[in-house]
Amino acid sequence: MPHREITRLTLYGNLVSGNCLKTRWVADALGLDYDWVEIDVVKGEAQSASYLAVYPFGKVPLARWPDGRTLPESNAIMLYLAETHPGGNKFIPSDPFVKAQMMSWLFWEQYSHETAIAVRRYHKHLLGKADSDIDPELLPKGKRALQRMQTHLSQADWFAGDRVTLADIALVAYTRWAHEGGFDLSEFPAVERWVSRTEAALGIPHAREAA
Repeated sequence: MPHREITRLTLYGNLVSGNCLKTRWVADALGLDYDWVEIDVVKGEAQSASYLAVYPFGKVPLARWPDGRTLPESNAIMLYLAETHPGGNKFIPSDPFVKAQMMSWLFWEQYSHETAIAVRRYHKHLLGKADSDIDPELLPKGKRALQRMQTHLSQADWFAGDRVTLADIALVAYTRWAHEGGFDLSEFPAVERWVSRTEAALGIPHAREAA
């Protein structure tokens, strides 16, 4: 149960959530010893009394340490894990400006990308809604986000610097599932190639194969 005594890092999340998978991918890449507690958000488990006792705001992902500290928000968790564990610097550029570019993409992902692509996927794929019952603004907003990525990736392999960083991990989480939200990645070939490149760098199966 989520309220049990913990003796090592615990990650609370849902495997159908890209935001939650980000934290797991980074933890796995760093070889961290952690427990995963599955919280089914579709079934409302994030609002259960046992989970609210851990995190009163009822959201996942959440990282929790044995000393009682908790940290929400996927990108913050990724950044903390990478900055505080050996080997994590491979995901964070050493150059201050390139690091700032990475941070810029992290902010953009949560404000302009996740809010369209992840939300439309949630309603269409997980809740099974018809297109007519989904906010019509989400499709064009998501396509604009993908086009911005396409423009960048037409000139670069990664989003910040010359290797995979937290920016790529953040952005690939829902981009690889974009088809489940009604987005056709074949319209954005540079994005499609980058998805495969990032999945390979993280050692995770291609989204369609995993499904």
